[in-house]
Amino acid sequence: MKFSKSDIIAAMEETGMIPVFNHSDTEVAKEVMDASYRAGIRVFEFTNRGNNSLEVFKDLKTHADQYEGMILGIGTIFTPTEVEEFLEAGADFIVSPALIPSVAVVCNRQDILWIPGCGTVTEIFNAKEMGAQVFKAFPGNVLGPSFVSAVKAVLPEIKIMPTGGVEPTEDNLGKWFKAGVTCVGMGSQLFKKEWIQDKKYDALEEKISQALSVIKSLKS
Repeated sequence: MKFSKSDIIAAMEETGMIPVFNHSDTEVAKEVMDASYRAGIRVFEFTNRGNNSLEVFKDLKTHADQYEGMILGIGTIFTPTEVEEFLEAGADFIVSPALIPSVAVVCNRQDILWIPGCGTVTEIFNAKEMGAQVFKAFPGNVLGPSFVSAVKAVLPEIKIMPTGGVEPTEDNLGKWFKAGVTCVGMGSQLFKKEWIQDKKYDALEEKISQALSVIKSLKS
């Protein structure tokens, strides 16, 4: 199933959180996706950070097809070649750590949602001019919620997703959503290494479910 840009953005807004994950073991990646889906996640970002990321992604995409409404994107994309490879593998959206015009060109040509990493109002404005509809505030731990507030003051319509340093706590999430984020990307703070190593997927599912509940409460 191919999801439209509006479908993906709506799902991002509905859940308020996108897990950001990478692992070289396909079975581990599948288990993490399973736990995430059971917890209520509907948009999942795998990241292109390993030598076999493309192969793992292909398996994960096939696995994701069993879940109704599961949207799977690829992150850490820097080149047009990577965009084309992962789109061919079935990626529903593209995320970059930076604003990369050549990536924008390929995604726009194929009418694919792309989420560029931006760290200034200038980058966000330029990305908007290039057709971006969602903007990744990165690195989130450096920029902080005050950056989001400042951007929203001059560009109130902008949809911002901070990634990096976002924590699954009511205090931290509260600061981000009060600042005006559309959703948050969460990686290492969510996927504890020891849980992954010890295959504590039930604990992971519970943690994600709790975070989603907090976000739902904050948004209401």
